[in-house]
This record gives sequence, structure tokens and C-alpha cells, in this order.
Amino acid sequence: MKLLVAAVGHRMPAWVDDGFAEYAKRMPREAPLELVAVKAEPRNSGKPVDALMAAEAERLRAAL
Repeated sequence: MKLLVAAVGHRMPAWVDDGFAEYAKRMPREAPLELVAVKAEPRNSGKPVDALMAAEAERLRAAL
């Protein structure tokens, strides 16, 4: 079994990367943990929030 964490965004603060690395290291060998970051929709595009979230949701589904 492989566990996948999918998140919107990139360039996380160092403490997030460090925390994820520590958590992933503690997972059993039979269940490796992987982090996949998908691109966030630009917030300055003038699109309504629902449209932004729908585009990001589609990217998350594609990553899975």
C-alpha cells in the first residue's frame, strides 16, 4: 500500500517540509508516504472563488 498526500500550492515553509519528512520517515516500510503538490490557481485572475477551487480540485483529482 502506498499513501499519497495531495496538496494545493508549492514553496512550503521549511518547517512544513521538515515536518512532512519526519512524519514520512516514521511510516512503516509497507506504507510509504508521498507528497504531491499541485499548482494553485492564480488569485489575481478575477475568477470567482468557486471557479478557482474547481480548477484546483480538478488538478487534485488528476494527481490521484
